[in-house]
Amino acid sequence: MTATGTKRVLTDLDVMVAGQGGDGSLTVANLLGILLGRRGFHLYVARDVASRIKGGHAAALMRGSLVPRGSLGDRIDLLVAFDAEAVEKGGPRLSDDGVVIFDASDGPADRTRLPAGARVFEIPFARMAVRDLRRDLFKNSLAFGVAARMLGVGDAEAEEVLARRFSHLRPEVAAANLEALREGFAYADSQGLGEGASPWRLDSAQADDRILISGNEALAFGFLVAGGRFYAGYPITPASEILSWLERQLPRFGGVALQAEDELAAINLAIGAALAGVRAMTATSGPGLALMQEGISQLGSAEIPVVVVDCQRSGPSTGMPTKPEQSDIGMVVHGGNGDFPRIVLAPGDPTDCFELAVEATNLAYLFQGPVFLLLDQAVSQDSVTVPPFDVDGVEIEGGKVVSVADLAAQGEYRRYAITDDGISPWAVPGTPGGMNLVTGNERNEWGQVSTEPANRVAMMDKRMRKLDTVRPRLPGGRRFGTDDAPLGILGIGMQLGVMTEAAELLAAAGVPVAGLQPRTLWPVLDETVEFVERRKRVYVVEHNAEAQLTHLLASVGVPRDRLVPVLRYDGVPFRPGELAGRILEEEVGR
Repeated sequence: MTATGTKRVLTDLDVMVAGQGGDGSLTVANLLGILLGRRGFHLYVARDVASRIKGGHAAALMRGSLVPRGSLGDRIDLLVAFDAEAVEKGGPRLSDDGVVIFDASDGPADRTRLPAGARVFEIPFARMAVRDLRRDLFKNSLAFGVAARMLGVGDAEAEEVLARRFSHLRPEVAAANLEALREGFAYADSQGLGEGASPWRLDSAQADDRILISGNEALAFGFLVAGGRFYAGYPITPASEILSWLERQLPRFGGVALQAEDELAAINLAIGAALAGVRAMTATSGPGLALMQEGISQLGSAEIPVVVVDCQRSGPSTGMPTKPEQSDIGMVVHGGNGDFPRIVLAPGDPTDCFELAVEATNLAYLFQGPVFLLLDQAVSQDSVTVPPFDVDGVEIEGGKVVSVADLAAQGEYRRYAITDDGISPWAVPGTPGGMNLVTGNERNEWGQVSTEPANRVAMMDKRMRKLDTVRPRLPGGRRFGTDDAPLGILGIGMQLGVMTEAAELLAAAGVPVAGLQPRTLWPVLDETVEFVERRKRVYVVEHNAEAQLTHLLASVGVPRDRLVPVLRYDGVPFRPGELAGRILEEEVGR
């Protein structure tokens, strides 16, 4: 926010809309999102919901900024609270001059939980909606009317936003929402917020071409564009949107998306599809990935190309299904029995999700083995405005898949032929002249079971050479901050947006940092090692209790004494100012 005379010009706005599940909080957030988008604001949209089918506290959180941001801000500017619990949860995060629009149907707001400078508008939304419009859900449009007035938005613009949001509804329902909106205007007028009288003014900029999309949706889209045509998964938070998106879209392109009976079935269905030559993927979260370990080991042993997505959530066991965490790093990098190569890519936003899904789908075929995409709940389910994806630039790579003509030219076919690069020619089962013997046992070049020591060593070495072959093309990380700074900040996934903004705050405080978001988590790339070696200290930001990323880096030779873990594991994302504050506190303490 910036002040102009008596008006506060809003260029960066954090909003929380909260109540009980079923209150329709998302409707108000959607309306505000449309409004901000029309004004040229970049959006970051998250949700805080209970792990249940219906009911419980539910909040929609949104940040609109004229500068692209990859996280929520530190403070809430506008709180739309449909019950007392919303004030209890959101009040402590309200900015000193924040605004609360409160549904007073059951009594006044508890102002002891709010900053002294907060402005509170109390109106019995639910009672008014039932009395005047015969349905309490119309309270959302009432609340939007008051919010629009507070933001200094004219009636006509707010009505256009409402018409767009409810254009798919029956005319009488849309008309009732419009009536509710105007009741919200009237209430705001009675509180001294008549059109043009608000102390806030929402800024605007030229809106460029952008889309609002979640990481799960972007990942599914990338898989589809890269030639992915088979998906099997079992519903599990926070991965379920991948299944639902692909169920709608894959059949349009000749593909298949199946809801399996459990995660064991999902990984094995993906294995079967991949063996038939189809580009296949499965997705799950930590508990489901634990069940998939035997199948994943089979991918590594039998050299089967499958993309495996892990959308991490708070664990262990069932944990907190709707809360973010990054505690599956050890399982993804070292899970499964025995030694086998795998690739782990870690997207940090929807653009990464699209691009790395394309890369993972290609790499699985080039590498002939499991390629992981490691997300977390925030990256999976939060929505961000990003530029449209470069669909036309996607290249589908086929690897060493051989045809009938290739087989005729090379003579004898050995599915597991020992090669210098570790990658064997592969004739999809059913290709004339290309016999495939697939087993979980160790095998010789023809696929026949063998326990001969010399063969075992040769086969193990062959498989492990594949990592060296593909390493040069693995995705590099994103850099930000001050490149030559003696201090560094490093993290994956949900930490990207927070770290980027925290680096700006630290630079403004006279403590510049160099930043790195590794997009290839395993194998650890030389650039990651060199990044740490160039710094006096590197703050490793991660959401787990054991500093799993820190230990992973140390395991490949990164100097452990230069790594300073910055940990959180309460299911709440870092905020930029909070992260910058923790690093400043650590530096002062040294």
